[in-house]
Amino acid sequence: MLLNWTVMILYNYFSAMFVGPGYVPLGWTPEKSQDCMYLQYCKVCQSYKAPRSHHCRKCNRCVMKMDHHCPWINNCCGYQNHASFTLFLLLAPLGCIHASFIFVMTMYTQLYNRISFGWSSVKIDMSAAKRDPRPIIPFGLSAFAASLFALGLALGTTIAVGMLFIIQMKVILTNKTSIESWIEEKAKDRIQHYQTGETFIFPYDMGSKWKNFKQVFTWSGIPEGDGLDWPVRDGCHPYSLTIEQLKQKADKRVRSVRYRAVEDYSGVCCPVTKGVKTFFTTPCTEEPRIALSKGDLILATRGLK
Repeated sequence: MLLNWTVMILYNYFSAMFVGPGYVPLGWTPEKSQDCMYLQYCKVCQSYKAPRSHHCRKCNRCVMKMDHHCPWINNCCGYQNHASFTLFLLLAPLGCIHASFIFVMTMYTQLYNRISFGWSSVKIDMSAAKRDPRPIIPFGLSAFAASLFALGLALGTTIAVGMLFIIQMKVILTNKTSIESWIEEKAKDRIQHYQTGETFIFPYDMGSKWKNFKQVFTWSGIPEGDGLDWPVRDGCHPYSLTIEQLKQKADKRVRSVRYRAVEDYSGVCCPVTKGVKTFFTTPCTEEPRIALSKGDLILATRGLK
């Protein structure tokens, strides 16, 4: 059983890593030229961003149905590898739960045969078990320490990776990605801020969890569609989400705040020459730093500390 878990976990892990998410072809444009007005243009890929695609700075390509860039697989999670990545998140905790059960039962049975109770003390003899015949596999102090350490790793992995699996299943059952959930949240904030009276409906939710599930998981292992054109629910425009993205981009420019750089900055992650406070309060983010010269104008589009 443990070997089966290992094979399935590694198969899905390497599938997610090497198959990749699928990229929008360089220079891609929609079939109808008038649809270009609903899409964003990527200057790096020299193409329009297909619906549900986003440009990844790490991969330096526009990724189809991008969910996020995962450092653990050194690749994006998207259209082609979303199922493999989610199965990896499911199988890893299941294998760790099985391993945890083995560790707990092993330590319980071995310690049970080594504990002696006195009137005022409890003694554990780790040298040998109080039984005949002796166990085939010796279980000394080092084995007990290793088993306890491995149990901690297994339980930690179960909790951490299991939470990621739950998050992924929530977005899959609503046929969203993590990025699209964020876009939907910003759409509600924009409508509430400007009191436009609009109603934003997420266009790719098929209305059924089973139908949404089948958009990612198929018997063939190949996801539905081509990653460029997506079915939408009744009453929604085919480019509802991209139109909302364009509105948010325009709103972002309107609400941006202009700042002027007062010092030169080389763009390093933790600037030592800017003082101790600046060094230790540098934001913990993978976003690239921008080199600045004194007097440069900067448009800040986010108000987070």
